[in-house]
Amino acid sequence: MKSRTKAVTDTAHGSTATATTHCDDLAKALEAFRDHGPLIERWGTELARRLGAGARLLVAGNGGSAAQAQHLTAELVGRYRDDRPPFSAVALHADTSSTTAIANDYGVQEVFARQTAAHGRPGDVLLLLSTSGASANLLAAADRAHRLGMTVWALTGRAPNPLQLGADDALCVDAPLGATVQELHLVAVHMLCEAFDQAVDRGEADHWTADTGTDDRADADAVTGDGPGGGGERRAEAERVARGRRGLDGRPDAGGGPGADGRHGADGRPGVDDRPSAKGGSGADGRPGVDGRPGTDGRPGADGKPGVVGRLVGRARTVGRAAPGAPAAPRKGHT
Repeated sequence: MKSRTKAVTDTAHGSTATATTHCDDLAKALEAFRDHGPLIERWGTELARRLGAGARLLVAGNGGSAAQAQHLTAELVGRYRDDRPPFSAVALHADTSSTTAIANDYGVQEVFARQTAAHGRPGDVLLLLSTSGASANLLAAADRAHRLGMTVWALTGRAPNPLQLGADDALCVDAPLGATVQELHLVAVHMLCEAFDQAVDRGEADHWTADTGTDDRADADAVTGDGPGGGGERRAEAERVARGRRGLDGRPDAGGGPGADGRHGADGRPGVDDRPSAKGGSGADGRPGVDGRPGTDGRPGADGKPGVVGRLVGRARTVGRAAPGAPAAPRKGHT
């Protein structure tokens, strides 16, 4: 009886020690995490400006990171603390029919890249969450977003990592365990929402989209250049971004973006039909352009060199360049 009591006591002490260690690890990582405050503040302000002008936030992650990505979009479309207008934010993994269909037809590596190509426009922001910073499907999405003229931000674990290197800006949590990284990613999400709401309160968002559609006065200002502050030119540009940079007749506007028919604009960027641009870059389907540059599906260009995703994925030792259409090999622990 005594030995059994001792065993139970030892087990209880072991659980307490484990919990205490977990809290200690979190507290230690939190101290270093405080230094990221200015970065998150900058992200919140920039996001308010872009979304207020008609751009969109796309977010993605795997596993627990997917849940946190969806947490962020819920706060922006709904509200974080006080009531305010809704803003456009989409969690790519939440569309289960699209993600499973894409994974089945094109491979797991394409589940976010293809949705990014479908929903992303120049000026939009793609935010990717990954504790490892080495998930192949997130790397592919980052590369596709850059080809579309989007800005890519990343929340990752320890630096350096492939996703950090493939993003325009990254917040890397210095913690040894994925659980601790995820916990601080949630802190980052809440801080980002706080910074976003403060920017909206300051008028940074200049939100002119009402719940039921675009405000008529803003439309008139965008065309005539009238309105408070002489912001007609800026509003017109924001509206072009929101429309996918096309004119009212569907043809490319003076900015050179693709028209509604998918043809190339004056700047040579591909339209929605996935064709390579006149500059030779890859189209949205990832096929090499006329200069032989590789596409985002990892296929090498005419010069035989691997694409950005192929190089980063190879470095991370996650998924090699598989045959076209073959699903990527699963890896445990990458979220």
